[in-house]
This record gives sequence, structure tokens and C-alpha cells, in this order.
Amino acid sequence: MECTVRWGGLSGMTFLAESESGHVVAMDGAVEGGGHNLAPRPMELLLAGAGGCTAYDVVLILKMSNQDVRGCDVKLSAERAETDPKVFTKIHFHFTVRGRNLRPNIVNSAINRSHSKYCSASIMLGETAEITHSVEIVDDLA
Repeated sequence: MECTVRWGGLSGMTFLAESESGHVVAMDGAVEGGGHNLAPRPMELLLAGAGGCTAYDVVLILKMSNQDVRGCDVKLSAERAETDPKVFTKIHFHFTVRGRNLRPNIVNSAINRSHSKYCSASIMLGETAEITHSVEIVDDLA
């Protein structure tokens, strides 16, 4: 896997990352750090990547388990170290999984399997951060 990150120039701290698949993501810094606050911070994208990785796993596992999943949101709350390197020290994943007649044991198993076996991002972040999760299951009757 490859990625190229380019600085946007002398007037700030904007960077463009181009992924191996050809997609571009912008990153920027806070105004007090010389940025213009035009895009997410790099660490915000790292957290978002972990959320996307685990949500992908959960949806895939639920579909493979013949669950009628209709939605999956993950809200991540993280704490970072006070001093450099300001690694994540705690990350909480709150899942809201919507579907019809979802079986709680299968939903919980999907989340546990993602965090223990499949989600490379959360497993890697777990090397420095305490990873916890909670889940809300919403029956989608509509």
C-alpha cells in the first residue's frame, strides 16, 4: 500500500494525501498552529479511519450472518497523551446498529471479532490506547 502526501504551499499547513487507489483527502492544521482550519487534522483522520475500518467489518460480518442490517454508525471518543508524542491513550467506540430483528449476540460478536481479529486500525491503535466499546441496537421497523 502506498500514499503520497503533499504540502499545499507556503501560506499554511494544508496537505493533500493521494491514496494508492487514486483518492485525495485534504488535511489542515489549526489556526494557532499555522493552518487555516480548512480540513480535518491528521489525527482526526486516523481516528476516523479506525471507525471506518471497524464499521466495515461489523456490517460485513452481520451481512454474512444473515442479519437484516440497515445502518451502522460509530461515534469515537478519544483521549491523547499530554506530552509528545501525543498518542491516543483511550478510545471508546459507540456503535448504533440499525436493522430488522437483529440478534444482540450476533451484533456483539461482530463487534468483538472486529476489535480482536479483523480491524487492523483499532488493533494497531490498541497498542497505545485502551480500547472500549458500547452498542445500541435499533429495530428498524420502517
